[in-house]
Amino acid sequence: RSTVRMTGAAKNTVIKLLRDVGRVCESYQNKVMVNLSCKRIQVDEIWSFCYAKKRNVPPEFYGKFGYGDVWTWVAMDADTKLVPAWLVGGRDADWADMFMQDLAGRLKNRVQLTTDGHHAYLKAVLNAFGNDIDYATLVKLYGKEEDIFDRHYSPNSEVVGCQLAVIRGNPDTRYISTSYVERQNLTMRMSMRRMTRLTNGFSKKVENLHYAVALHFMYYNFCRIHSSLRVTPAMEAGLSDRLWEIEDIVGLLENYEGPN
Repeated sequence: RSTVRMTGAAKNTVIKLLRDVGRVCESYQNKVMVNLSCKRIQVDEIWSFCYAKKRNVPPEFYGKFGYGDVWTWVAMDADTKLVPAWLVGGRDADWADMFMQDLAGRLKNRVQLTTDGHHAYLKAVLNAFGNDIDYATLVKLYGKEEDIFDRHYSPNSEVVGCQLAVIRGNPDTRYISTSYVERQNLTMRMSMRRMTRLTNGFSKKVENLHYAVALHFMYYNFCRIHSSLRVTPAMEAGLSDRLWEIEDIVGLLENYEGPN
């Protein structure tokens, strides 16, 4: 609606453009994010909601995907800061398995993988990688909540420690971390208003969230210069030899040939 106010275009026109551009961004990245030579991958999942928050979902939609809680699974290369895989879905074992299968299919060599303690990862990683992975989990330990009035805005208290666990293979303990991918959570919330915890700009349809995430990662991977790299993640990973502009993303629409 803010875009409508700024441009004077009809709301349906703006939404259609989001879907069209998001679709081509997803298609393009699916084609180029293959045979990647990543070494250290960090994975996390970030919460958002569609239609309404879970407690406000009407009974006829309760438990149906796309109404209430929605999770975006994100994988990040710790070296190039590239995000090669993501998935908008639920948080159960089936979604974890789908996400890990997609991630594994994009990598050409053995990697070190770090996730949090979410149990769905354990079987999903085994199904996707077998024994050809160095896998560890990192679980953050939080101190006691001191101010109950801050819970609504800050659900977790101060981190007082971490638990590391080697699950498979021989991961280097120096690189067991989820710091980069957790920082990506902040980037997503800052870049997409619909991901903000307290917002009236949330997605009304999960398809719109899906395409917004695809557009976000297209911009993040190809257009946004990473401060620590001084190039884009795609350039650092060897997927692009130049800095993309917004016009380049829009230009993908002209050459779009439909879903893979």
